[in-house]
Amino acid sequence: MSLGESATPLGKVRGIGSAGDGGGHWLSERVSSIALLLLGTWLVASLLLLPNLDHGTLRAWLSEPSGAIPMALLVITAFYHGVDGMKVVVDDYVDDAGNNFAVNTLLLFLGVGGAALALFALAKTAFGGEA
Repeated sequence: MSLGESATPLGKVRGIGSAGDGGGHWLSERVSSIALLLLGTWLVASLLLLPNLDHGTLRAWLSEPSGAIPMALLVITAFYHGVDGMKVVVDDYVDDAGNNFAVNTLLLFLGVGGAALALFALAKTAFGGEA
C-alpha cells in the first residue's frame, strides 16, 4: 500500500487536513469581537449620557480615566481585530509566499502606525493638548 492509500476513511484523510494552528486564531478573533462589542456599547452609551457633544465636553470626558482608558482599549482592540481579519483575507487569496509575506508585513505596519496615531491623538486630547 502506498502513502495515502488506506482501508479506513481516517487513513485516507490523515495528513491532508488542517495544520492544527487554526484554533487559536479562531478563538482570538472571537475574543476580540466580543471585546469590541462591549467597548462599542460602552462608547455609544457614554456618548448618549453626555450633556452635549461639543469639543469641550468631549475633551473633558476624555481627560478622565473613565473615558480615556476604555477608549484606548477600543482603539487597540479595533486595530488588532482589523489587522487580524485582513491577514485572513490575504492568507486566503494571495498564494505566492513572497507576496503574502510582503502584504501581511505592510498590513502590520499600517495597523501599528494607525493605532499609534490614534493613541497619540487620544493622549494629546486627554492630557490637555489640541489633537
